[in-house]
Amino acid sequence: MATQVPVQRSFSFLTIAVGLQTLTVFLQAVSAGLLLTSSYGEALHSVGARVMYGASMLYVLAAVLAWKPGGGSPRPVWYASGFLVLASVQVVLGIAHVPSVHLPLGVLMFGLSLLALVRR
Repeated sequence: MATQVPVQRSFSFLTIAVGLQTLTVFLQAVSAGLLLTSSYGEALHSVGARVMYGASMLYVLAAVLAWKPGGGSPRPVWYASGFLVLASVQVVLGIAHVPSVHLPLGVLMFGLSLLALVRR
């Protein structure tokens, strides 16, 4: 009779970085709603943008560390770099007050980040 050993899943630094990025993008959507309905929404959205951008840079760092010393695939580095480019465009569009592109790009970024998290 064979015994089954429960599978233990450990979270890597890369998975944590992608999860943090996904959470910060989601919180940006929440703060965007507050931006439209409250007086403190603008400050919260502005601070959240900086945190989200930092989380995107952390994702790039985690992807490089998983690839180079760990001998993993370079594909997450491309994903992380692409997301950082999208985050940069998002910041520029937000500062320029172009909501017609800023909002759909934010939705796209959340979807891509969630997809990257689920695929980890």
